[in-house]
This record gives sequence, C-alpha cells and structure tokens, in this order.
Amino acid sequence: MRVLAIDTALAACSAAVLDTVYGGIVASESLPMTRGHAEALMPLLKRVMDEAGLGFPDIDRVAVTTGPGSFTGLRVGIAAARGIALAADKPAVGLSTLSAFAAPHLAADDRFPVIAAIDARHAHVYLQVFSPGGRSFTTPRLASLREAVQAASEASACIVGSAAQAIADALPESCVPAAVVDARAAPDIAWVARMGAVVPEGQSPPKPQYLRAPDAQPQNAAQLPRR
Repeated sequence: MRVLAIDTALAACSAAVLDTVYGGIVASESLPMTRGHAEALMPLLKRVMDEAGLGFPDIDRVAVTTGPGSFTGLRVGIAAARGIALAADKPAVGLSTLSAFAAPHLAADDRFPVIAAIDARHAHVYLQVFSPGGRSFTTPRLASLREAVQAASEASACIVGSAAQAIADALPESCVPAAVVDARAAPDIAWVARMGAVVPEGQSPPKPQYLRAPDAQPQNAAQLPRR
C-alpha cells in the first residue's frame, strides 16, 4: 500500500509517502512553522511526490491529522487531503494528532502509559491518556494543566507533545519521574503515514477535531439590523 500522509495541525508543515511493500518511507519533508501552511503545503507536496517518483493517482490512500490543533492549520491539511483523494478517486482517512504523538512511544515500549498533551494556551492542554499496551484510557479532551499534571503524577509515564515539558516541570518532587519526556512541537510524519496504512477504511473520516470553540468571535455589535 502507498500512503500519502499530511500534517499541518500544529507547528510544522509535513508530508511523507509510505510504501508498505517496497521499503517503508520513500520520501518525506517537514518544515517547522506556526503560520503559512496554506502557502507552503502544495509546493511541499510536489517535492515529496517528485522524490517518491509518483503521481497522486499512484497513491492508494491519503492520511491527514485532524486535530486537535490550530484551527487554520487543520483546515489547510484536511482540505488538501480531501481534494487529492477526490481527484485521484482514492480514500482519505483522518488521524488524531494526539494518537500520532503517542504512536512511536507505544510501539517502542508499551510497558508505560503515554500521556499525549498539546498546548491549548491559557493554562489548558488538549489531553489523551493511553494505558500500557496502547489502549486509549481516555478520549481526547480539553483539560487544565493541573488535570494533566495529576494524570502524569499517578504513574511513571511517557509524556509527549508540545505541552510535555510544562507538565513534567510541574510534577511534584514526591512523584515518580516521567519515563520519557518528548516535547516535540509536531508529530513525526512517518508515524502519521504508518498509522494511516492500518486504519480501517471508512472508520476514521478526515473531519476536524477541534475540542473547543475558536478564540475569534463574531463582532455582533457591528452587525447591521435585518429588515
């Protein structure tokens, strides 16, 4: 299976091509950025596809991160994935950003729980806890940093995601230290591709997972009255 993976949910614009038959990841690129995903994505996709020596019709599936993450970034990646899938007449699947953070650690050592946390600002995080063995212990949710610290203090855990260091720094000295602290700002695109290859088709549609309302609100005071 050939999978085109796309991630624009957080602080990177990334894409990769996975070929499960001929050698794993055959092309990938990741550009750190917090803004400008819309302008960077299509040129990046062209470079990755050229490096892989493939056209979009040669892809069997498109995988894209669906959040939580930046409202604008999520829309850019999901729109591109849907458009490519529609044009190439291939399926598209969506993947949780939190699961993508957790996946490499669960694969490397599943003896520890994994706490995936993304900075949601204002002393809050997007949080999901995975029990040893990889089963999701909690559903993705918006939580206070205090709640995330409490979850991490209950057992030695791998803490991953953009809020990982903040959680680790806030752990009381009496707690068992974290097994691993991986504070990368965006998921490894190779793992987005690997997860995209195993998700059952139709089970995870490419729809945004926001978890909270946008910060920007309509200026109702400026609206003209209806006649």
